[in-house]
Amino acid sequence: MTILEERVANRRTFAIIAHPDAGKTTLTEKLLLFGGAIQLAGAVKTRGEQRRARSDWMKVERERGISVASSVMTFDYRDKTFNLLDTPGHEDFSEDTYRTLTAVDSAVMVLDGAKGIESQTRKLFEVCRLRDMPITTFINKFDREALDPFDLLDDIEQTLALDVVPASWPIGMGRNFLGCYDLFNDRLVLVAKGKDNHMDEGVTCNGLDDPKLDELLPADAVQKLREDVEMARGLCPEFDLQAYLEGTMTPVYFGSAINNFGVETLLNGLTEAAPSPRAAPAAGRNISPLEDKVSGFIFKIQANMDPKHRDRIAFMRLVSGHFKRGAKLKHVRSEKTLNIHNPVLFLAQDRELAEEAWPGDIIGIPNHGNLRIGDALTEGEEIRFTGIPSFAPELLQKVRPVDPMRAKHLGRALVQLAEEGAARTFKTRMGSDWVVGVVGGLQFEVLADRIRTEYDIPVNFQATELYTARWVECDDAREMKKFTDANQASLAEDHDDAPVFLARNSWHLERAEKDWPKIRFLKTKEQSA
Repeated sequence: MTILEERVANRRTFAIIAHPDAGKTTLTEKLLLFGGAIQLAGAVKTRGEQRRARSDWMKVERERGISVASSVMTFDYRDKTFNLLDTPGHEDFSEDTYRTLTAVDSAVMVLDGAKGIESQTRKLFEVCRLRDMPITTFINKFDREALDPFDLLDDIEQTLALDVVPASWPIGMGRNFLGCYDLFNDRLVLVAKGKDNHMDEGVTCNGLDDPKLDELLPADAVQKLREDVEMARGLCPEFDLQAYLEGTMTPVYFGSAINNFGVETLLNGLTEAAPSPRAAPAAGRNISPLEDKVSGFIFKIQANMDPKHRDRIAFMRLVSGHFKRGAKLKHVRSEKTLNIHNPVLFLAQDRELAEEAWPGDIIGIPNHGNLRIGDALTEGEEIRFTGIPSFAPELLQKVRPVDPMRAKHLGRALVQLAEEGAARTFKTRMGSDWVVGVVGGLQFEVLADRIRTEYDIPVNFQATELYTARWVECDDAREMKKFTDANQASLAEDHDDAPVFLARNSWHLERAEKDWPKIRFLKTKEQSA
């Protein structure tokens, strides 16, 4: 086995997806704790700065208690390197999540034990399904009253049309939650009664008939566990690694992330079963991680990660080859060569210089406006990675600075935020208005907050009569010119200078589509180099 093959085999790059409040950020933090990346779980009983989870680092996230940007965290566990991408749970920020899912090889779906599958979970799962992505399920909050485990398994199976296999089984719930039985490894893992709640390896049993169970658990709990597991094994198929890797079967773990319970069993499961980096789709062919030449794509840009330096970091998923600091890579879109002097690895907002990286790793490249979402970087080949989506906004508002003298500064801030993928920004052809488009209303509040705190420009968002935006394309240049000349009042440019049609209502859009059959009005656009 070559070094490249060995490093690829040891990588696990995955995202965590969930409905808001299912406990996703808490689980992220506890995975980091077990991976040794952080010494203290900060979300619960500590005060002040340590109270926030490591993955929610933006000021607005700390103030509102929600995740609004994807974070990347790298840690090692059992000789494997994990790249964990925490995604926004709130549906108003789902576009960031969709793009993040293009950069991972598998996902962990977190469910609230009292609620089962919720609307946002279903939406995110559908994105994973489009990519045939392997899903591991973690049913959280069993330290509280929860739904019956069989009902939860049935909910996943019926709602998501997935085969389910319990990997662990809960013993009780709420106040009577005693622990879980690890079905894959025949181990009993009990809730620790100590203060630190750090789980040990559990008690290895020789099947469910092992007398150790009778010694360690109350008689009624042992009887129920044996009956439940027998029934579950009768109802559910056996775990099939191939079916999991194809995205048709999910192993299901139970636990309580806030109490560190079940997290280690989950992490062990990911170590054993989660896929190593897979080939990435590109125009013309798939790019294998084992190819010698370096290639990667930008799936996210984050401005002002370090407020002192007003920096912008482009997040690149390394697809193939052995990357070394100082590498000269071709920026396919501009055909320029970039010298990658200061690439970084992440633990949320903390970072360290990346001397090298391997397929599956996520590296940050300091970006001065030349890199955009969807861009490819290669060792010379003209690769265009596919499948990185951009969505037409559902909500549109005008934005103006409180101080009109800051209009130019506002324009620069809006372009940066658009390049980051935080929103769509459109400059109207008639007049000099900036129109901001978003998927969900909360984004306007967050944008106003960020523009004020990060760029020092207080702004007002104002309602518009606009209904939606569509990118416009046409193969016939003369037809495109006729269309733009006739529709100047409804046209704008996005931050990439691509023409956009701003419709006042559904009739306006339908009429334009009917009157101009050669023009394509695009609701989704693929961002590729």
